[in-house]
Amino acid sequence: MRNGAYATIRGIEVSQLRWRVAQAAEKRWWRRYLGKRDPAEYLAWKRAYWRTFLGRVGLGAELEGRALDAGCGPAGIFTVLDDCEVVAVDPLLGDYAKLPHFEPAATPNVEFTASTLETFTTQQPFDYVFCLNVINHVRDLDGALQVLAKALKPGGTLVLSVDAHRHAWLKPIFRAIPGDVLHPHQLDLADYESACAKTGLTVESKLLYKKEFLFDYWVLTLRKRPWHD
Repeated sequence: MRNGAYATIRGIEVSQLRWRVAQAAEKRWWRRYLGKRDPAEYLAWKRAYWRTFLGRVGLGAELEGRALDAGCGPAGIFTVLDDCEVVAVDPLLGDYAKLPHFEPAATPNVEFTASTLETFTTQQPFDYVFCLNVINHVRDLDGALQVLAKALKPGGTLVLSVDAHRHAWLKPIFRAIPGDVLHPHQLDLADYESACAKTGLTVESKLLYKKEFLFDYWVLTLRKRPWHD
């Protein structure tokens, strides 16, 4: 086997391992985090958070159409998309079902699908795709972004939120050591924008939603051009 091919295979193995470790850590994190919170209070707080989020990104709380909550978690934005036909996708749905904070019966307009983003497919494209604090959790970032772009209708909107490194010198350190085990991908805003550009979607707006010491939380709103443009 040539050295280049071996390096590629080793790279895939490392990527798979990091993703599997991150998924295991994600399960533990949700159990610890939600174990300290009253389900009713948490869900009320989370719904209020999502309504505020929609207002800040300029969409408003009364969206209509078909929407995808990609990487929905136990209480994702699907909880407030009451007037939409929603598909909520997450590979950990089976684990969320063990938590009292996950209430599928409270959202009868939502179809839940246990799937990774990379393997998700749909026959009916969406007016809105939400991928919120998720894309740096996936195994194949470029592949997941292509799936999300393909899932949009022409003219549709992708809302993507990311934790982006504030300091470029920290990226190689976090990639080399498990300083942030939940996130297999350690990128800055320019890296995310470059990855999005490969999908053919147009970035319409960037919002610095929250600033932290190591990471900035950015919300990118992207649009799929209508065929007649």
